[in-house]
Amino acid sequence: MNKPLDEALSVEISQRIKSKAKKTFDNAYKAALATDQAQYVQGFLVFPGKPYQPIEHAWIELAESIVDPNLPFLKKDSQQLYYFPAASFNVTQLKEIIEESKEDYPEDDPLPIYGDAPYEYYGDVMLGGKNYLDAYQAAEAKSKEINQPNFENN
Repeated sequence: MNKPLDEALSVEISQRIKSKAKKTFDNAYKAALATDQAQYVQGFLVFPGKPYQPIEHAWIELAESIVDPNLPFLKKDSQQLYYFPAASFNVTQLKEIIEESKEDYPEDDPLPIYGDAPYEYYGDVMLGGKNYLDAYQAAEAKSKEINQPNFENN
């Protein structure tokens, strides 16, 4: 069962960290650093309508809720957002991974984090391990469920 989305805290944190549109991973990273006891989470987001498929996304989770610093840019009904986590890191792990990535691959953006090979295919892309594939498949099934054409109204 997914944790509920805390809309008010999502907007508050988004404003506090000055989140930017189309920077889902950076926004979640900054939110994790700025929020006590936060877990940085990567996975997939599903909602009714375009693009009619899961999108790769990042957010933070607290003990009882999801906090999405990208919420103001989504322009979607928060009751119709479905989150599918693939990987989760506490702030200490997150900082270590980012530092190591910057040292090992200074020309590449350290986010998102995909872990170690072997990677699996999901969609048309090969990124992340089996946990990514599992999250993508669950998200894809939900996307198909909520984006079914309504033939009664045609």
